[in-house]
Amino acid sequence: METNQLISGIRHRLMRSGEPTLTGFNQITTIKSLREHLQVAIELEHSTIPPYLFALYSIRENTNDASARAIKGVVMEEMLHMILACNILNAIGGKPAISHRDFVPKYPTYLPHSNEAFKVSLQKFSRPAVDTFLKIEKPGGKDARPEPDHYASIGQFYEAIVDGLKRLAAQGNIFTGDRSRQIRPEQFYGGGGGLIEVYDQATAEEAIFEIVGQGEGIDGTIEDNNHKLFGEDVEYAHYFRFNEIYKEQYYKPTDTPKSGPTGDKFPVDWNQVHNVKENIKMSDFKEGTEERKMMHQFNKRYCDMLRVIHETVNGKREKLEEAVMIMYQLKYLAQGLMNVPMGNGLYAAPSFEYVE
Repeated sequence: METNQLISGIRHRLMRSGEPTLTGFNQITTIKSLREHLQVAIELEHSTIPPYLFALYSIRENTNDASARAIKGVVMEEMLHMILACNILNAIGGKPAISHRDFVPKYPTYLPHSNEAFKVSLQKFSRPAVDTFLKIEKPGGKDARPEPDHYASIGQFYEAIVDGLKRLAAQGNIFTGDRSRQIRPEQFYGGGGGLIEVYDQATAEEAIFEIVGQGEGIDGTIEDNNHKLFGEDVEYAHYFRFNEIYKEQYYKPTDTPKSGPTGDKFPVDWNQVHNVKENIKMSDFKEGTEERKMMHQFNKRYCDMLRVIHETVNGKREKLEEAVMIMYQLKYLAQGLMNVPMGNGLYAAPSFEYVE
């Protein structure tokens, strides 16, 4: 697709895109800083996946099907967002770093580079957990400025990256990366949205618009784009999918962010959940015990997934399917843990910790 065709076909844009370069905020002015912030973007997208998976795994089998389907869809799109951020970083000559100890958050934690307004925990499926998800995905205010280091919304963070891309591209070509390292659309499946090969300013912006649109909605609506998820005709942005769960009410296509959901009742049974220990750690179990070995096995497989993703985005792109398959395997390891009693009515759960 030619660049001018791509620009005309863009489905959604950030609040102030197309306006002159903004001032009055901590701007990204060097290629080094831009690469560093795109690495943060990769870490940010990943940091949401363990909390979403933890809540998903805690739902009892054959219950809360609508909620489980919504959370699963968001998880797959967060994986997509990780890959999109990697594509942008690779396009400007960076190197995504995923498989190392500091990449894995220690929950509870703040979102990377955020204003630290709230912490993200590993929580079972519950109103408090979904409330945290809403805080993560909350759309930025209309007048919220770009902010690369102390953002209140993820959209602000990405708008600062778009500003940095424009600023640096105006000084010369920054898209010097090896195009063979790009993960192409046909290689990713399982979630809504599309994987975008990044090779210039237009495709970089399109990738970011895809990320933000799926999280916050497009142009002040509740929809993310025209892609379909699991056969549905309309796909809502992450914030609004979570809000349906929280409010226990479906959105109608004519609803707006201001109106909230006004449709039929969204079925939620908050009691159909494994009573797991939240923010659990491997250190909660003694070395050598079967329970500790089970937790280590989960975390080892989780880190295997990160290692394979790292290899995928650093030149071995044929490995992406393997990473997706590992993600599906994690569910069964998590289910085994959730049958391990810890006393006081609590059960074990995955801790998503880094292991060698």
